[in-house]
Amino acid sequence: MENLSEALTKEQARVRKLILQYRDPILGESGAFAVTMMEQSLKNADKATMSGDITEMIKAYNDLKEYTA
Repeated sequence: MENLSEALTKEQARVRKLILQYRDPILGESGAFAVTMMEQSLKNADKATMSGDITEMIKAYNDLKEYTA
């Protein structure tokens, strides 16, 4: 069974990969807004992880889960 910290780390990695997809030159600037939102969510997740605030970590995890390709 995976703990919250591990699950959040995996979601952060997944969203970082999504950012690369959204920045694909073929898409031009059409993914720029989504990238900005994802980057902010990643910052929030980093902040929550660094603070150790479980409530914020859960919020960050759920926020990151919303992003899809």
